[in-house]
Amino acid sequence: MTTECQTRSGGTAADVKAAAVRLLARREHSRHELVSKLSQRGWERDDVEAVVDALAEQGLQSDQRHAEHYARGRAERGYGPVRIRAELQQRGIDRGLISQVLNGLDIDWLAAADRWYQRRYSQPPADAQDRARRQQALQRRGHPHEVVRELVN
Repeated sequence: MTTECQTRSGGTAADVKAAAVRLLARREHSRHELVSKLSQRGWERDDVEAVVDALAEQGLQSDQRHAEHYARGRAERGYGPVRIRAELQQRGIDRGLISQVLNGLDIDWLAAADRWYQRRYSQPPADAQDRARRQQALQRRGHPHEVVRELVN
């Protein structure tokens, strides 16, 4: 793609690349996020996709790197694999890559959920309603049913 190629917003491919690099300098983005953000700014989708493909070839954009960073950060904040998987799918990450990343994290999900649970709740459940609320809180955070049952019962 040449820099003379005009986009709908009147900028060149170099402008699209500069905007993409600025976004990537702030944080990792998935390919889907990057294409979406740049397209919303008015650039032609074909131009945006070509620039993002070029950035991926250069190693400046990587869905794998984004997924690993995102999953690790969410796990450290007490979120479970179910929620992390759903959030990565919303960000346009391939299901196979998500499974690979989650398996590669080497996290004891029960221990991670227990750390969050102990910080959040210092006393045992007062009654069945309190127990149910705690189970729902763990499920909203994306912990599997087995983990929830183990912690709250």
